[in-house]
Order: sequence, then C-alpha cells, then structure tokens
Amino acid sequence: MPIDAVFLESLRCELQEQLLACRVDKVQQPERDTILLSMRGPNGGGKLLLTASPNHPRIQLTGLSLENPAQPPMFCMLLRKHLTGGRLVSISQPPLERLVELTFDCIDEMGTPCQKKLILEIMGRSSNLILTGADGRILDCLRRVDFEMSEQRQVLPGLYYHLPPAQGKHSPWETSQEDLFALLCAQKTQKMADSFLLETFGGLSPLLCRELAYEVFGQVDFDLSRLTDAQRESATGKLLAAFERLHTGEKTPTILLRDERPWDFTCVPIRQYEGLITQEPQPSFSALLDTFYARRDSLERMRQKTQALRKALTNLHNRTARKLANQRKELEATFDRERLRRLGDIVTANLHAISRGQARLTAVDFYDPEMKEIDIPLNPAISPQQNAAKFYKDYQKAKTAEKVLTGQITKGEAELSYLASVLDELSRVESERDMQDIRQELTEGGYLRETGQKKKMKLPASKPMVFRSSDGFEILVGRNNRQNDFLTCKLAQKQDIWLHTQKIHGSHVIIACAPETPPDRTVTEAMQLAAYFSQAREGQNVPVDYTRVKNVKKPAGAKPGMVIYDHYSTAVVTPDAALAEKLREG
Repeated sequence: MPIDAVFLESLRCELQEQLLACRVDKVQQPERDTILLSMRGPNGGGKLLLTASPNHPRIQLTGLSLENPAQPPMFCMLLRKHLTGGRLVSISQPPLERLVELTFDCIDEMGTPCQKKLILEIMGRSSNLILTGADGRILDCLRRVDFEMSEQRQVLPGLYYHLPPAQGKHSPWETSQEDLFALLCAQKTQKMADSFLLETFGGLSPLLCRELAYEVFGQVDFDLSRLTDAQRESATGKLLAAFERLHTGEKTPTILLRDERPWDFTCVPIRQYEGLITQEPQPSFSALLDTFYARRDSLERMRQKTQALRKALTNLHNRTARKLANQRKELEATFDRERLRRLGDIVTANLHAISRGQARLTAVDFYDPEMKEIDIPLNPAISPQQNAAKFYKDYQKAKTAEKVLTGQITKGEAELSYLASVLDELSRVESERDMQDIRQELTEGGYLRETGQKKKMKLPASKPMVFRSSDGFEILVGRNNRQNDFLTCKLAQKQDIWLHTQKIHGSHVIIACAPETPPDRTVTEAMQLAAYFSQAREGQNVPVDYTRVKNVKKPAGAKPGMVIYDHYSTAVVTPDAALAEKLREG
C-alpha cells in the first residue's frame, strides 16, 4: 500500500507527539535517497528516517541500525551544515497531500536565528527531499528537476519552492450530499465503484477505495451505472458516513499478513478479503513501517548496490561457460584421432600409387575386416610423402590436444563452479562490508581490476553470522568464500561439526561443540541453516552433508571456499527462514 494522505496524517500526529522541540544531534545518509536524523529532546526523540525511494518513500521513527557509507554524500554534508543543532518546531501536512514539512529553528553562519524547512514529497517515482531557507528558496534537494525533465514544475537550488500541482480531485471531507449525489448520477456508462472513488477523490489509496466500495456496495467492482435513483440516494448517505468515519475515526496501525508474510498495511479495519488475510495490529505507525519494510528495504538496497558487481560476475560466468562448451566440443573431436593414424598408414602403404597433384586416393582399407575400399582426400599442393606425414602430425596434435583440453576443462569446471558460488553469495549479501569482502576476493583472484576506490576508506571486514541453537550451541555461518575458508580452516576446532549442502553452492556452517557431540536437534537446526544459506533456500528436501572438521581439507591452490571431505553423513532437510530469524544472534 502506498502511504496515502489518511495514513500519513495519523503518522504525522504520532511523530509530532514524540519529536516536537527535539534537536538534531546527527545527520546521516545511509543510502542515496535516505536521510537519518538523530534527535534528542524533552519527549525522548529518536532516529527519524526520511526516504524518497521511488519504491517505498516514507517518514518514520526507526529502531533499525543502518550502515553508513565510507564517505558522506554532498547532500548529507549540506544538511549537517544547516540542521545540526536545529530544534524541530512543527510537522505539517497540506490537506490531502502526501507531503510533510518539518520546520526547524536554526542558527545561521552569522549567529542569527532563522528557520529552515525539510520537505518530504511522497509521490512514488517523483518522490523528493527538499531543504528550503526562511524565504522559501530551495537550498538543495535530493533530486534536481530542470525544465527538460518537467515543464510544469522545476525543483532546483535558488528557485522558490512551490507545492506540487493539484490533481483537481474532490476532497472526501468537504464534499456535500448534493455534490456526491450529482457525481453518482453522472456515471451513465460502466464504471466500477473503486475506480470511481480513486479517480474522483483525493488522498485515498487504492486499498481504501476498494474497502469503501466493499462497505457501501457489498463488492469492490460494483458497476455504478446500474444504480437507480433510490439506490444512488442510499449510496450517497452511506458514502458520506464512511468518509466521516475515515476522517474522524480511530486509526490503528495494522499489518496485513498473507500466508503469514507481511503483504500490505493500513490504519483502518479491512473486510474486503473475507478471511484470506490476517490483520496484525502494531504498537505504533513507525513500528509498523519498520516491521513491514525492514527486510524489503535491505534486499532492495543490496540489489541496487550489487547490480554492477552482479553484471560483471554474470558476464564472467557466461564467458567461462561458453569457453568450457567450446573446449568440450574440441575434446570430443580428438576422440576420432585413431582414424587419422590409420589414414596415414593407408597413404604410406600406397605412396607408389599416388602422383604429385592428386586430390584423392582410392585404396583398400586394410583395417576394415571386410577390406572395403576407402576414399582419402589429399592436398594436391604437397607431395604424397607430405600428405602421409600430415595425417600423422594431425594425429599427434589431437593426442596432445586431448591431454591439454582435459586439464583446461577440469580447471574451467572448477572456475565455473567458483563463479557460481560467488554469484550465490552475492544474492545473500546483507551489508556494504559483505559486498566489499566479495569484491576484494574477486580482485585478489584476478577477476576484477583494482580501481581508484583503493584510496577510499575501507570498511572493516565482516564477521560470520552467529546463531544459537535451541540447545544452546553456537552455530557459525560464513557470509562468503573467504569467511568459509576462515571458519573451516582457522577458526573451527578439529572436533567441531562442519556442514554443507551436498553438491549445491552455499555457506560453510560450523557447530562449535568440541569435544562434545551435539544433540540431534542442534544438528538438524544447523542443517536447516546450511540449506537456507545456499542456492536451495527456496527448495525442499535439500541434502546436507555433515562431518567433523578434521575430515575437511583444502587442496593446495584451490579457489576460496573450495574444500574436499570424507567420512561424512547426509540428511535431507527443508530450509526454514523463520528458524534462521529466531536463532540468529549476530
């Protein structure tokens, strides 16, 4: 559900109660379109998140810890200059607009008191975050909009800020009974009730329009052109009453669950799905948004950040796969080399019958049990002896090629498997550190070139994920190949339990139990983690191998994360995301 004006009004009131009179302690920009204001004051304050993301723009207090880039962006530096130390004096919302204005009392460079406004426009792809001065001029914004991008409204430093152009819709709170009846009477052709409400009235999301249509007409897609005058009169009264309840009624932040997963959210009871969804009230609007967007935001951020790296890796993987296919084809061609040697023997035995310049030899194939004749193509530009020598030379080349190609194919298969494992790791990165580890691993392996980023601050290396089994045993899971090596070859003790999905790319998992033997429940949970942190995380009945660490070896010269093992057992489990979340500690 996009945040509509109704939801935003309730959220604004909640933020106002907690943040008014708070001062800005710190300004951070963890993402390109996200600002985090750490605020402190008489009401407690908190971390205020403002994001102009095209996919899910919003404002909220957050309890999540967001990772900052090594170097703060310019917009972040500007906000620090103007807002640090400023006191929040108002949070306002123009009627039925998806827009929030935060007004701060600040001190300018000359020590003079002044006001600054931070304006968040929650408008999908056009979402923006804009800082203005006391005179209403734009100091800067996240997304600059020039004349070429929009002839109607420009958003640039130095221009006066103006509200987005009105959509010309009616206000559901101010529409009279006569006007609403006339609007219903005007629907002479087929018009669905939810579409009519969405196109006619401002500030309402599609979800609320469907709920209003269901409440008034008994179904979402009721055709308004079928109404009689009496039905229109009745519908008018019901709609006005529904508008009033929506405007002045109590709002409850609620997550809508489908198949036990967050699917949508609302602030009013939803009845249109008739048991297909579960409604779960939340303690606050900010807590609702934290819960709903935490996982989605993380995945979306990492998907964007890893896009270039994923593209480079995919190209490397595809190139290696094509090269491997060509080598296998060439190897297959060498299997027929005995035929070349036999042809050389037949030509040698018939040199007396070949004239210089002859293009073909017809002779008895003495290797054929039936002694049939065979046609052998010759090169007329060379002598008969040279023709025979060429067959022997081609035979030797094919023999050598088989040996070389077999080695190259073995090496290529290992490289293809390694690149596939890195692609799998990339799909599961959770932070900038994880991505840096993978980039460094590829750079050290010669797959990527070191760029100018070498001079930038480098984040400390990430640590393995830590889980605690139901029996109290620590379970460690590698985030990438380098961590897998560290876990298995350095950190783990010989009597610890090592786990990995069978013939499926995934993380190394260690049960820190030495010298004990862990309970079956702990081993099962560790196997489920190994299956979840692998390419088979969406599958079922995933085979997982497990053995003592002492049985795991890393061959000399092997790629990061590649090991061999013996004396192992195998069990089949199903990955469980809820279990991973429950057991996770760090």
